[in-house]
Amino acid sequence: MSSTEPTEPRHTALDALHRSLGATMTDFAGWDMPLRYGSERDEHLAVRTKAGLFDLSHMGEITVTGAEAAALLNFALVGNIASVGVGRARYTMIVQADGGILDDLIVYRLAETEYMVVANASNAQVVLDALTERAAGFDAEVRDDRDAYALIAVQGPQSPGILKSLTDADLDGLKYYAGLPGTVAGVPALIARTGYTGEDGFELFVRPEHAVALWQALTEAGAGVGLVPCGLSCRDTLRLEAGMPLYGHELSTRLTPFDAGLGRVVKFEKEGDFVGREALASAAAKAEQNPPRVLVGLIAEGRRVPRAGYPVVADGQVIGEVTSGAPSPTLGKPIAMAYVDAAHAAPGSAGVGVDIRGSHEPYEVVALPFYKRQK
Repeated sequence: MSSTEPTEPRHTALDALHRSLGATMTDFAGWDMPLRYGSERDEHLAVRTKAGLFDLSHMGEITVTGAEAAALLNFALVGNIASVGVGRARYTMIVQADGGILDDLIVYRLAETEYMVVANASNAQVVLDALTERAAGFDAEVRDDRDAYALIAVQGPQSPGILKSLTDADLDGLKYYAGLPGTVAGVPALIARTGYTGEDGFELFVRPEHAVALWQALTEAGAGVGLVPCGLSCRDTLRLEAGMPLYGHELSTRLTPFDAGLGRVVKFEKEGDFVGREALASAAAKAEQNPPRVLVGLIAEGRRVPRAGYPVVADGQVIGEVTSGAPSPTLGKPIAMAYVDAAHAAPGSAGVGVDIRGSHEPYEVVALPFYKRQK
């Protein structure tokens, strides 16, 4: 199977609709995607206080089926996927043999021997290739289902009410990180209570030909409660405030899950071997003896915005690096996530700054996340 991506950007089933709404489009991981429709700050605040509607059809869906589907996923991924109940989902990772992170994933167990792995758009082909290769010797099939789904997310405190008006599915009984098949506005969907915003919300997996009708139904249902269409720009600031990692920023092949402070996703206790086990066991032992750099939050005392790659400094020394930074609409100040030396990682650590083009701007070290919704 070729890993070459097409040079022309791909379009989601909602492309014409985004353009009719006046969206500013951008190339993202080979897809033409809406960056914003109007003000990204207004879109961000709508999700925090009311609701927002996102097209996430660029995400990569991979179906794994067969008698040994669970065994294959337990071998291929770091989590204990065999222990996920039907109708539930799990956040996990796929790593290289040396423990470096290839991608972070959500795995849904759709049936006894059927799973859906959702990869980041930029890594979908890499994950597909790795799963296909790792499937050798297992009674399981790995299928590229990226073209079989459109993915629409409705996120924010008003999202349960909006969705309830369009479905008779048991949303009250649907826990966080669970999914159930249902019908939304007459459209068959996998309804998942997942998201990347720090708010309550749902992700709806549907056939591409149903995407426009579903988007329009959700738009109408949310019109009275402040639902707005939202682009990738506010999705980034929402996930940053919620302290959620983004592949290529907080996660990469240069880091193991233990380096990223996400060692909890690695399940050594599961049965059998898995790719990266040995390397991760040694990374875990090393992290205990000599803590790696720690992922922390930084809040600006001034107005200058830190960006990925900017050095974090203390006492004239570089002590870390910014991985993501942006103005926070919720806090009203610039914020960043950064990996810093353990000695400077405690909240309130004194004298920490970010080198922004030669000027050392003062920052407060805080624990992540910056924002946590009220339950």
